[in-house]
Amino acid sequence: MKIPTTILNPRTGFRMTLLTVVLCSLASVFYAAPAQSVTLTVVNNSTREIRYLYLSPAANDNWGADQLNDSAIGAGATRTLNIAWEQAAVKLVGEDQDGCFSSMTVNVTSNIEWTITNDTPRNCGN
Repeated sequence: MKIPTTILNPRTGFRMTLLTVVLCSLASVFYAAPAQSVTLTVVNNSTREIRYLYLSPAANDNWGADQLNDSAIGAGATRTLNIAWEQAAVKLVGEDQDGCFSSMTVNVTSNIEWTITNDTPRNCGN
């Protein structure tokens, strides 16, 4: 089979073009952007201890593992973490000593700062 003849042939040329389009589309769907390493600073200006910190894609609640590794952020304390994230936005979810959750969605940049105060809304399952 000669490539120029195949491409110019209306029947097989169309198939080749269609195959190329399909393969390129599949490649773009399955291509995973490399994880971007960012610095996350959590400032706990509340009177509650933050015991767990989870990351989730912004559009859903598929939380990953605890980012604090069983090391809480005490009231008035600050913690800086380096995280790797592939999406453009990340949902930060903190769980306090009462089992209540606070969350914030941010665009992933080189530096992310989340300040938690006593006025930060909490979901306590009520």
